[in-house]
Amino acid sequence: MLNRDAALSVRAPFQRPQVNLSRSTVERMCLVSFCAGLAVLQSSLTDSFVSLQLALAAVLAAVAVEWICNRKCRVRTLWDGSAVASALIFALLLPNTLGPFQAFIGALFAMIVVKHSFGGLGSNWLNTALGGWLFVRFSWPDAFERALEGSPLALFYGSLGRGLTGPPVSPLEILRANSVPSAVLSGVAGFTAFLNDTIFAFTNSELPVGYIDLLLFREPGIIADRGLLALLLGTILIIAFRVSRMRVPLAFLVCYSLAVRFFGALPLGGSLGQGDILFALFSGGIIPAAFLLASDPATGPKSGIASGIFACLTGIFAFVFRYPGGEPYGAFFAVVLFNALTPAVREFERQKLYRYWPVETRRNP
Repeated sequence: MLNRDAALSVRAPFQRPQVNLSRSTVERMCLVSFCAGLAVLQSSLTDSFVSLQLALAAVLAAVAVEWICNRKCRVRTLWDGSAVASALIFALLLPNTLGPFQAFIGALFAMIVVKHSFGGLGSNWLNTALGGWLFVRFSWPDAFERALEGSPLALFYGSLGRGLTGPPVSPLEILRANSVPSAVLSGVAGFTAFLNDTIFAFTNSELPVGYIDLLLFREPGIIADRGLLALLLGTILIIAFRVSRMRVPLAFLVCYSLAVRFFGALPLGGSLGQGDILFALFSGGIIPAAFLLASDPATGPKSGIASGIFACLTGIFAFVFRYPGGEPYGAFFAVVLFNALTPAVREFERQKLYRYWPVETRRNP
């Protein structure tokens, strides 16, 4: 017979830790696909449905690979929706003027190399969509850069590269002051003017020109930035239905915003505490990086403490890569960096947090 203290000291063998979410995989993938699909649709409405063609090419490649792997391994993972969700997220990261061929090949690489070569959903150390984006970015660098010509971020960072900095230090003001033909200022600026002349005229207030337009701009850019309004609406569903651990995007956005506020104006010739948070949040793929990439439970730490620390560091490095580093889509590289560190952190968690699981031994008759 064992007393209670002795019974609790008996430990079972190690079992792999899990992240418990309130929704099943199928439900989560359907919600993520719906959210990403809304952004693709918004972008498609202003580019003659080129964005939709890119997304369909990516989905076709992903579904084909998943079906072939299902046939070979005699499983039915195609119906969990992960292939479609990964393809749509991958499409969000691509410039809308890139060719469907690059989207198709990038999705093939993402599914074959990044996902299934590591064992399928939950076994990959790198986010599947990010793996495809890296492949396209470095396989066709010239095509990628040409596809972004004329985008607000490309013009903004180009002005910084020519040394056009100094007061005023707002990114939008820098574009105006240096006569850069930014799409943010010329594309749909009439929408802000309409709101100021109607709704906000009654309150004797005025919206700053440019920020609302970031939600609806029509010029070249990644699909996530072109479909930002729909993407923001989709994140409401992600939060409401608890698709992922909300501490991760929250910690990411808070740390990123604080870094931008305090240090974001320094690379632009400004002073401490003058960073433009709205421009930083509404451009550069920050919203999908926070809610769809950094919060992916399959490629992050398992414990709450480690996932929170990783989210904070990812947000800080997203700022470092974007502002001092001058990389418009530095948030994606920040997520990749910490995805690469995830296996080492999980091994540490396994050794220190989940090595044993206490069980109570029942009394034998």
